[in-house]
Amino acid sequence: MVRPAIHLLAADIDGTLLNPQYQISEIDLAAMRRAHREGIEIMLVTGRRHAFALPIARQLGFDLWLISSNGAITRSLSGETFHRDLLPVETCRKLCAAMREFRGNTVLTFDVDGKGALVLEHMRELNNSIRNWLEKNMEYIDFVVPLERSLTSDPVQAMFCGSIAHMHLALKDLAGCGLQSEITVLRTEYPLRDLSIVDVLNKKCSKGHALERWAHYRGLPREQVMAIGDNYNDVEMLAFAGFPFIMGNAAEDLRTRGWTVTRANDQNGVAAAIDQVLGDRS
Repeated sequence: MVRPAIHLLAADIDGTLLNPQYQISEIDLAAMRRAHREGIEIMLVTGRRHAFALPIARQLGFDLWLISSNGAITRSLSGETFHRDLLPVETCRKLCAAMREFRGNTVLTFDVDGKGALVLEHMRELNNSIRNWLEKNMEYIDFVVPLERSLTSDPVQAMFCGSIAHMHLALKDLAGCGLQSEITVLRTEYPLRDLSIVDVLNKKCSKGHALERWAHYRGLPREQVMAIGDNYNDVEMLAFAGFPFIMGNAAEDLRTRGWTVTRANDQNGVAAAIDQVLGDRS
C-alpha cells in the first residue's frame, strides 16, 4: 500500500485533540510530534479564541499556526496575523436586534487583548451552561448594556450559548432573520453536557474556508491535506480535506457521511488517525 503524501494536518481541539479531561494524552501528543518530525505542517483549527487556544498549542512543543474562532482568525503562536475575517459592525447591530429574545445567551468577541475581548450584558443565563468557561475568561469579559454600545469596531463573531433545545430555537430565529446573505451560522453541540454553541460569523467564514485559504497559500492541493474533527463546526474543514477523519465520539449523523472514523477522544483517536496515514509503529 502506497502511503499518501500528506503535507498539512489540521486538527480540531475540543472533542478531538483534547480528551474528556480536557488534556492532550501522551499518545496523541507523541503522534502529533511524530507527524511534525516527518515534515508535516501541523495546524490547530478551533472554535476557541486565539488567546484561549494558545495554552493548548504551546503544549505541542513546536512552532505552528492556528485557525481560531471557527476560521475568522489565522495567526501564529508569536502573534503574526495571516488573515482576519471580521463580522461588520452594521451586520452585528442588525443581528443583535433580530435576536433580542436571546440577549442573555449572547457573547460578542473582539480581536483585542485583555478586557473587552468578550462582551456580554450579564451572566445569568450563561452561568447555567458555560460557567467554567466564564470563570477561566473573566479577565477578558466586559459587561456592556446594551450590547450595541460595544460595537465601535467590527467584532470577530457573535456567539449564542445555552441548552441544545434552546439553541435550536435560536437557530430557527437565525434562519428567519433575513441576514442569510450576510452571515455564516455554525453550531457545536455537546449532548452529554446539554450544551450548544451557535457562532455567527461573516459570510463565507468557516474552518473550511480558512483551511482552504492556507493550503492555497502553501501551494498545497486538497489531496495533500488531512483534517481531524468531531463536531458540526468541523464539517466544512472535513469536506475540504483530501483525508478527512471524524472522531469516534462524534454524533452519529457525522459518522455516517463517508469520512474515515477514527477512535474516540478518550481512546487516542488523533494518534490512531495519524498512524493510519503514516503507518502504525506500535
